[in-house]
Amino acid sequence: MIANPASRRGSGSRLKAERAFQDAGVRCETLVTERPGHAAVLAAEQGSRYRAIFSLGGDGTAMEIVDALAHSGIPIGVLPGGTGNLIARSLGIPLRVDRAVSTLLAGREADIDLGAIDGARRFAFAAGVGIDARMIEATPSALKRRFGVSAYMVAAAAAALRHRVFDVRAEVDGEVVERRAAAVMLANFGSVLSDLVTLGPGIARDDGRLDLCIFSPRSRLDALVIAWRLFRQDFRGDPRILYRSGRRFRIECRVPEPYQADGEVLGMTPFAVTVDPLAARLLVPSRG
Repeated sequence: MIANPASRRGSGSRLKAERAFQDAGVRCETLVTERPGHAAVLAAEQGSRYRAIFSLGGDGTAMEIVDALAHSGIPIGVLPGGTGNLIARSLGIPLRVDRAVSTLLAGREADIDLGAIDGARRFAFAAGVGIDARMIEATPSALKRRFGVSAYMVAAAAAALRHRVFDVRAEVDGEVVERRAAAVMLANFGSVLSDLVTLGPGIARDDGRLDLCIFSPRSRLDALVIAWRLFRQDFRGDPRILYRSGRRFRIECRVPEPYQADGEVLGMTPFAVTVDPLAARLLVPSRG
């Protein structure tokens, strides 16, 4: 288990996880990160020594390990130890760390696609421009540590109420799409917040493709209607929502916008994304 002591839940989660492995009769060695990027180094150097690697920290720690072990065939278990725990939620992993350990030990292995930004940085869940990136950018670290995922929800609501839109030009396998949008996502997983909201139809994590989702509300009421349709999984034709599936993407905005991947703001548009098919082997719940 590679544990990040700087994550929101810190040492308390580490002790609970170690106890859960012990109770399950599984021998687990804990390696503790000392700096940003250290999880990737530990995974690359030590991963082949173990039957599986578990990540205990936030989504950033998990993705360091996933990136380092891409195409290695080493199973990775993502334990919830951060603020948003987006990857764990998307995989249906319990948010109590002891239950997460037991669930993944009794689970199965699944190979999933990854997105690669500008041929380098990988992501598992989604990359995005607009409300999601501004929400993450606007949430102070102190607020995240104190209130957890609720801090993100408050920031997201504030961003939605401001109804800020931008002009985006997206290339999808050579096709050019131009829209005025409030949010643009390149999604690998279809559901968020433990399946509470579904981003679009037929989005699969293992089909060798990503799905471009562009949301273009003309008003705050439109934004509420879009949110309601995603909640109801109502994907009938709607001029406010555009979907395209593909393997190669480029996203640019008339005025550069911040973009995020798996909950971390990485830079400003433009950026390019390609699919890395079935690059990661994850431990998932048996039902997942």
